[in-house]
Formats: sequence, C-alpha cells, structure tokens
Amino acid sequence: MAGARFDRVQLNRRDLRKPFPSGFARRLRGTRVRALTRRGKYLLGELSSGDTLIMHLGMSGWFRVEKTTALATRPRDRDTDLDNRHDHVVFTMSSGMTVTFNDPRRFGIMDLVAAARRPRHPSLGRLGPEPLSRGFDDRALAERLAKRRISLKAALLDQHVVAGIGNIYASEALHLAGLSPFRLASSLATRTGAPRGGCERLVHAIKSVLRRAIALKDSERYRGSRFRVYEREGERCPTAGCTGTIGRVWQNGRSTFSCSVCQR
Repeated sequence: MAGARFDRVQLNRRDLRKPFPSGFARRLRGTRVRALTRRGKYLLGELSSGDTLIMHLGMSGWFRVEKTTALATRPRDRDTDLDNRHDHVVFTMSSGMTVTFNDPRRFGIMDLVAAARRPRHPSLGRLGPEPLSRGFDDRALAERLAKRRISLKAALLDQHVVAGIGNIYASEALHLAGLSPFRLASSLATRTGAPRGGCERLVHAIKSVLRRAIALKDSERYRGSRFRVYEREGERCPTAGCTGTIGRVWQNGRSTFSCSVCQR
C-alpha cells in the first residue's frame, strides 16, 4: 500500500466492530498512501488527503495481498469462496495489487480521521507509551500504575498503561521480572506515582521479551524457543534455581501462565 493510490475500495458489509465512517470508500478513492506507521496495535496509513486510515486486526483479522490481474482471471472454486466469505474490505491499489481484509469474528476496526482529529481520536488519543521507546521507563510505568486497584497482569493489558502488550507477552514479562500476575498494580508505585521495587525490573523485562520475540520471529528456532511460560503448563520453571512448575489459571477472561514459587 505504501506509495500506492486507492483505485477502488469495496465494502462488503456496513461495519466491523463498529460501523465504517460516513463516506469511507469515497474519501479513500484517489488518495495516495504516503506512509504506513504503527501506534500500539493500530496500523496507520498517512494519506495524501491529510486523513489517516486507522486499521486494527482485532482477534482474527488479516490482510491478503494478491495481484489484481490474477484475481480477475482466477477460476471460481468452492473451497476458496468459502474461505473468502469473510472478506469485508477490498482495496484495489494503483500498484497492481489488491489488499483484502478478512476477519471471521469482525473484531477488527477501520476508521478514517482528519489530521486535526487524530490526537483526540478515542482509540489513539489516550494510548500509553510505546514499550520499546526511551520514554517508557520505571517512572512512566509507575505513574500509570499508581492507585490502580487491579491485578498487575490486567494493568499491563490496559493499552492506556502501555501500548501494544498483549496477553502472551504480559505473562512472559512478569515471569522474567519475578512478579506475580495477581499482585496489585499499585504495589509497584507510591501514592504520588514514584516507582517502587520491581517496577524498573518489569520495564526491563517487557523490553527484553519484546526484543527477543522480534529477533526470533524469522529464525528456525522461533516456535520451539520463543516462550518462557506461555503454553508451558506443568513444565519445570526455567528460572535458575527455582523448583516450581508453570501453572495456568483463568484471569480476567484470559489464560495466565506463571510460577507461584519465584513470582511474588
């Protein structure tokens, strides 16, 4: 999409998680994608019109990229038609490629906002700091955890605390930091928002597990070695000297993996 123009925009339904904005397809047609960036889990298309195309995959969304000419000549196939019945948005680009958004559960989001409205956008305006940025340190985290009377794991999943951390890497970071996912989030900060013991350790752990995940993503060792605790229920804890085993519990509607011996 980067550098290409929207020649055609086809909407196969009126909404995803929420309705498409008024004139969505019309406002996109003829505009060019100047750049593609990211904020938290949102993909941002900076357009020549000054608008920003905001996209979120949700739980099951994905993009399929194909040559437009190949699509026009491809014979109809029942199995393919069945797989593609959840094609909700089709972008035909001037580059000769067609980008299709498929989302069986329709938890994804697409929005189009003017530049002046972007800082106040309900999804982007209140996002926390990027976890791999210099601005995310123990003080930044402590300020957002102070007075939070919820579990530490739940706080890490709150995108207003820190942007982009999901369920898997919240469990991974808490284990590496030796912190229980069930302790109060506010226990890592004073009432005034200053960091307490463990806060700096958690920040380093978050950065470490995310950098490791990025580094391993394309390696042959990726599937076998990417997780410390996630989906390792019943296995021995990998922390040196720990005699515990990894347990799994249902926490706030999500699976949490942790070691009750070394995580406090």
